[in-house]
Amino acid sequence: MSYVKPDRLIDQLVHSGVVKTNLTARQMFVRGTLSGAILGAATTLALTAATQTGLPIVGALVFPVGFCVILMLGLELVTGSFALIPLAILEGRTTIAKGLKNFAVVIPAHIFGAGLYAVLYVGVITYLGTDTTDPMIQAIIRMAEHKVLPYEAIGAGGILVVVIKAMLCNWMVALGTIMFYTSTSASGKILGMWLPVLTFFGLGLEHAVVNMFVIPAGMLLGADISFGDWWGWNTGPVLIGNFLGAVLFTALPLYYSHRTKVNRAAAVSDDAENAPERAAAHS
Repeated sequence: MSYVKPDRLIDQLVHSGVVKTNLTARQMFVRGTLSGAILGAATTLALTAATQTGLPIVGALVFPVGFCVILMLGLELVTGSFALIPLAILEGRTTIAKGLKNFAVVIPAHIFGAGLYAVLYVGVITYLGTDTTDPMIQAIIRMAEHKVLPYEAIGAGGILVVVIKAMLCNWMVALGTIMFYTSTSASGKILGMWLPVLTFFGLGLEHAVVNMFVIPAGMLLGADISFGDWWGWNTGPVLIGNFLGAVLFTALPLYYSHRTKVNRAAAVSDDAENAPERAAAHS
């Protein structure tokens, strides 16, 4: 494996944040749609593995395949961008407006992609609504209700709990995104991102994009959840927690641990010299 040292790692993270904010809206939407669907597929794979073996940890072991596909293909995943784009803004290499545009386009794209996969998958496991015997039906309903009803049951305290779980989740997911950049080999990238993502799923933490599949799918299957419950008791506060976790627990601590005036100046100079080539490579 080809290891990228931390000082050069920060360069790559900042540059990636710049690239993400300079994509066209069409690129953002298509990449975000694919990511939502891919995470839906990874979630059903993990639930299938857990149901078949009776061991939830087996599901956690296979779930990171979705993140690997997304990052290896250079798609858009907002929970990873929550760590990368703020660093690019911090260095003045992109703007707040461009960062917000990325989030504003990619989040609806995730909902569309995850929702599309949910409709197709529910149609398959229910044989277009004619069969309710597939064990995955109850597995999805249980998971969806578990992501809403316990928080709702304790009121305002539930919002605090879900935000904290979302922060802890994206501490791990953002680490997984950053670990992708610690190697220049495909095997190194996959191994690096696999471990933190496995951790978040195994601990049952809250990831907004995963929930954009799980909760709508559960609703389609009859879970006792309304649209307001979905957004008020889960996805709304989870997005906030995911952002805070990525920035406060991962991006800023790593940045201030390794960034210096010297390596920052060198990175800016190098980026200016190679901007045309990099732009062509990411177009």
